[in-house]
Amino acid sequence: MTSFALASRDPVSTADQTDRRAPDVHAAEPIPEAAAAEIARLLGSGDLFRYTAPEGAPVARLEAEFADFLGTRHALAVSSCSAALFLALKALDLPRGARVLIPAFTFAAVPSAVLHADCVPVLVEVGTDFRIDLADFEARLDDGIAAVLISHMRGHTSDMDAIMALCDARGLPVIEDAAHSLGTLWNGRRIGTIGRIGCFSFQSYKMVNAGEGGMLVTDDPEIAARAVIMSGAYEHNWKKHAGLQNSYLHWQNRLPLYNMRMQNLSAAVIRPQIPLIEARVAAGRAGHDRVAARLNGSRWITVPKALPAEVRAPDSLQFNLVGFDRDDEVRAFIATAARRGVNVQVFGLSEDNARAFWNWQFLGPQPDLPKTRAMLMRACDIRLPARLTEGEQDFIAEAILDAAEAVRAG
Repeated sequence: MTSFALASRDPVSTADQTDRRAPDVHAAEPIPEAAAAEIARLLGSGDLFRYTAPEGAPVARLEAEFADFLGTRHALAVSSCSAALFLALKALDLPRGARVLIPAFTFAAVPSAVLHADCVPVLVEVGTDFRIDLADFEARLDDGIAAVLISHMRGHTSDMDAIMALCDARGLPVIEDAAHSLGTLWNGRRIGTIGRIGCFSFQSYKMVNAGEGGMLVTDDPEIAARAVIMSGAYEHNWKKHAGLQNSYLHWQNRLPLYNMRMQNLSAAVIRPQIPLIEARVAAGRAGHDRVAARLNGSRWITVPKALPAEVRAPDSLQFNLVGFDRDDEVRAFIATAARRGVNVQVFGLSEDNARAFWNWQFLGPQPDLPKTRAMLMRACDIRLPARLTEGEQDFIAEAILDAAEAVRAG
C-alpha cells in the first residue's frame, strides 16, 4: 500500500522582499488530511477510473454529496467547469449556430465553451458594479437568442429575478456559470440552482481546491441523462449512474462522446472539502467585508455593495479606482501597491488578460462595448482567500489605501 503525508504549509510567506509581513494570497487552500487515506488506497489499487468499480466509486459518491449540498436532483462530475459549460450547451440540444447571450465581463473559457458547442456568443454590457447591465441585456434578448449563459463573474450576482423573468417569458433556458459562486445565496436559493443548469469549478483558486475539476447540476432528468452520456459513459457505463436508466438507454449511441469525465483521485481530494464549504464561505465573506469597509473609506476607491437579495461567498475582492483619469496613474498605483507587498490586477491594463473581451480575438470582429471597456480599465482585482487572518487582511487594505493616496494626493 502506498503511504504518504499531505504537506503542511505556513499560510503566510513573503510576497515582496520589501515587507516580510505580506501574505501569500496566491497559495491555494491546503488539502484536508482526511483525503490522505483514500488517496493512498486509490494509488495502491490503481483504481482511478470512475467506472472501474461496480458501484460506490469516489466520483459517484461525490456527485451524490454535492447534489445533496446544493439541493439538486442531479449532479455530474467532469474534468473542469469549462467542460460542464460545454456539456450544458450540448445537453440543451441547441442547433448549430445558435446565439447564446453571455456577459462581456467573464473569463475567456466561457465564450470558448460556446464556440466549442458550435454556438455563437453574443456579448452584453456589464456595469461598474461588475454585473450585467439589465437594459442592454433586455435590448439584446431578441428572437435570435436561443439560450442565456450567466457568469457570476468573481462572485458578483446579477439580478437573477429580473434575468429569469425576462428569459422565462421568452422560454429561454438559462445556464449559470457559478465557478466563482459556490456557496452564494440569492433570496435564500443557492446560486447555480436557479437556472436550468448550473456549472461549478474546483480549480485551485476556487472555494474547493482539486487543482482541476468541475460539476454540472440540474433538476431536469433529460438534460442530466444527455450530459452523462456525452461526458463519456460509453457502452453500458451509464448503468453506474443512479436512476434515469430508461433515458440513458434511449440516448445510448445517439449522442457523441466527449470524454470529459472526472477521475477518482480528484473526487477523493474534493469530498472532504464539501463539509468545509460553509465555514470557508463565512470566513471569506467576513474577510471581504472587513477589507471592503476599509477601502470604501477612501475617496479614491469604491467597492460595489452586495445586492439586497445576495449573500456572497467571495474569495477575492474587486474595486474601482475613482479620479484616476490617466492610465499612467493607474499603473503607478499598481506599482506602488506591489512595493508594499500587494499585487493588484487591473483587468484592462494587464497584458493579454483573459477577462478583457478585446483579447478574445478567436471570436472575430465584435461590436465595441464602451461601458464594459471603461469598467475594465479601472476595475481592480485582488485575491483574498478565506484563510487570511484579520492582521493579513488589514495589511492588504492599508497597502492599497496607502498606494492610492500616494499616487493621487502625492
